[in-house]
Amino acid sequence: MRWLTLLLAIVSVGIAGGPPKQPPRAPKLIDVERIWGQAPHNASPDLILFRGRWYCALRETEAEGGSDGVLRILTSGDGERWVSAARITSPAGDLRGPKLSISADGRLMLNAGSNYPRTQSLAWFSRDGRVWSEAAAVGEPNVWLWRATWQRGRAFGIGYSATGRQFARLYMSRDGLHYAALGDDLFGKGLASEGSLLFLEDDTALCLLRRDEKGASSLLGSARPPYRLWSWKDLGLRLSGANLMQLADGRIVAAGSLDSGDGRMVLCWLDPQAGKLKEFLALPSGGDTGGPGLVFEDGLLWVSYHSSHQGKTGIYLAKVDLGG
Repeated sequence: MRWLTLLLAIVSVGIAGGPPKQPPRAPKLIDVERIWGQAPHNASPDLILFRGRWYCALRETEAEGGSDGVLRILTSGDGERWVSAARITSPAGDLRGPKLSISADGRLMLNAGSNYPRTQSLAWFSRDGRVWSEAAAVGEPNVWLWRATWQRGRAFGIGYSATGRQFARLYMSRDGLHYAALGDDLFGKGLASEGSLLFLEDDTALCLLRRDEKGASSLLGSARPPYRLWSWKDLGLRLSGANLMQLADGRIVAAGSLDSGDGRMVLCWLDPQAGKLKEFLALPSGGDTGGPGLVFEDGLLWVSYHSSHQGKTGIYLAKVDLGG
């Protein structure tokens, strides 16, 4: 009987333990499509899902590096078939760096900058992505307000100097129009530029900040409310046009163009505690590449970006299974 008791115990443990655990799935590119390329040069796309429809904002010019930029808003009901919803110009001249967000009052918000005759950040609002308000000047003159990130009914953005004096400041607004600087310089040294923000559940703010000194890698900053005192870690890699997103399971994705000389659009895991970026997927890209916009929907990460690996610089949309 002892052997029968032992056998039953072994079987019981096996049943309770269930089938053996499967190894984690590696991230995988599911699909990538070129969704726009009508202008001679199409770049700097951002992506958002608003009221059940997809929207992608991008910059169109006659040539790379041109000073005749206009903004194009694309829309799609299924993320597959894209059409133009609006074309936005400005009497101030060249427009660049479009970014999309949803304001505290539920409108679609577009941020961009005009580069001539001086740098001025601008904002537009829309309820349907087709009809947009007039451009409103936001922030300070000659300060590039990179992206509006909404947190608890307030818009936050990193602004950096477009003149000889180099600094990066954190700005806050309650309506997306009137911004106040939270301190004079959140970094304090170096040639700071593009900064992407992410707010964690406990209201900690993370900032992925690019530096423009030759060979300088990006920095990760963190701060607690009221976001005036920041600590910084060197990430060891330099990402241009970086964007951040946190998944429901707590993992943080950082995306951007890796400044390695070969123009690669990459996705990385960000470990804020260790201050490390770990590349896990390079998207089909090359040459002139940048962006990106990030949305997590239907179990996939949707990434908009521009690239010239197939010739003329166009807008691409990738869908990625992040594994786990």
